[in-house]
Amino acid sequence: MPLLRNALTCSLLALVSHIATAAEAPAPVQSLRPLLTTLNERLNIGDLVALTKWDSGKPIQDSPREAQVIASARTLAGEHKLDPEDVAQLIAAQMEANKLVQYGLLAQWQAAGHAPDTPRPDLAKQIRPQLDELQNRLLRQYADVAPYRRDPNCPVWLAKARQGLTHDALHDLALTRATGELCIRAAGV
Repeated sequence: MPLLRNALTCSLLALVSHIATAAEAPAPVQSLRPLLTTLNERLNIGDLVALTKWDSGKPIQDSPREAQVIASARTLAGEHKLDPEDVAQLIAAQMEANKLVQYGLLAQWQAAGHAPDTPRPDLAKQIRPQLDELQNRLLRQYADVAPYRRDPNCPVWLAKARQGLTHDALHDLALTRATGELCIRAAGV
């Protein structure tokens, strides 16, 4: 009987410990929200990039710059204990989402015959340094959500965390694109 009582006591202690640990861990939606807020901030900078492209007439697609950004992200992946390929995919998704915003805004402005009359920051001196800083923050936050990426509930948590972040349909679609590969589905699902 003492052996059975010890086994039950150990099992009960393990269960209580597990519950206490789970209670201390932040909820998945709360863990995803900082990352999604940063991704949304990055998309909003896309509005400024679109203004500079409107003014300069330069194309939105900038393959050499994209390759440089992805290479830099791969290098930083190790500092955050992240897989360089996962990081490359994440950053590529951010750039695709950002271009979606830029193409959408340019189309709106072309239809209207003008862009908004707002201050234009310098792309190289002001906008790109902001994007570089956001990339570092993004990688830290991406590392924080790594434990949730394979959970079957990840898409639901992601949808809840995305709610209310954007201000229009274009940015909502772009944020959906930016987060498209965050959750990893099990094979055959």
